[in-house]
Amino acid sequence: MKDDKQRQVDGRYMRMARIWAENSYCKRRQVGALIVKERMIISDGYNGTPSGFENNCEDEGNKSLPYVLHAEANAITKVARSNNSSEGATLYVTASPCMECAKLIIQSGIKRVVYAEEYRLTDGVDLLREAGIEVERIDEKN
Repeated sequence: MKDDKQRQVDGRYMRMARIWAENSYCKRRQVGALIVKERMIISDGYNGTPSGFENNCEDEGNKSLPYVLHAEANAITKVARSNNSSEGATLYVTASPCMECAKLIIQSGIKRVVYAEEYRLTDGVDLLREAGIEVERIDEKN
């Protein structure tokens, strides 16, 4: 079990990720992500469309458009374009990662994932655990 100080830090970063999610133009669900390494935020992301696309995430039927990027993918690709490395970092994300994002997390060298909301599918979290990545769900109110 994590010590109280780590739990407090995790709660603070999760609240920051929740605030960052407010940048999303998606109507169905707003998700935010932060990549933290050595107590520094090295990248951030929220779900939305790729650069240069109109900020509409859903079609007329309120279904997500196929090119919408998840918050985790945005944060990982942003750090890839920087001089930072996500090797050994922690990812804070407001919703549990899907299978596609889990693969990106594994390949990016992130070693710990902390999330708040459980997504209806658990295959992404299951894959992360199978890969030896520490995964923890926390109550956002902490």
